Amino acid sequence: MKAHYLGHVVFYVRDLERSLAFYRDLLGFQEVGRIFNGAASALTSGRTHHELLLIQVGEAPASPPGRRLGLYHIGIKIGDSLDELRAAKQELERAGVSIGGMSDHTVSQSLYLQDPDGNEVELYVDADAAIWKNDPTAVLSPTKPLCL
Repeated sequence: MKAHYLGHVVFYVRDLERSLAFYRDLLGFQEVGRIFNGAASALTSGRTHHELLLIQVGEAPASPPGRRLGLYHIGIKIGDSLDELRAAKQELERAGVSIGGMSDHTVSQSLYLQDPDGNEVELYVDADAAIWKNDPTAVLSPTKPLCL
């Protein structure tokens, strides 16, 4: 067996409309439709049938913050240039979303933030693919601060 790519992520969310305001309205995913009597929504970036499924569970306990077993964060590619990352940062700040960190990973540059339920989201742009194609170990390069 050989994995082709990560197909989708499913999040349990406290409030579906609040999460849709973040993933659909702010980050730009398209809502494909709803299931479970409207309590869940499938979203796509257009790459495949759906990359994200949000299921409303109400006031269920959230995962504790900090290091723990389980999901750390999801990464969403938002463009191909630092100008696009810079524009995304400005849009997020205008929307009142706090940027928790910015990193240069050599093969990509990233913004880190939290969704409405506290899940960490990495928004990134890839650097020139020749960097990692010429040296696959570049993905292991030390993380450097990023100033936008």
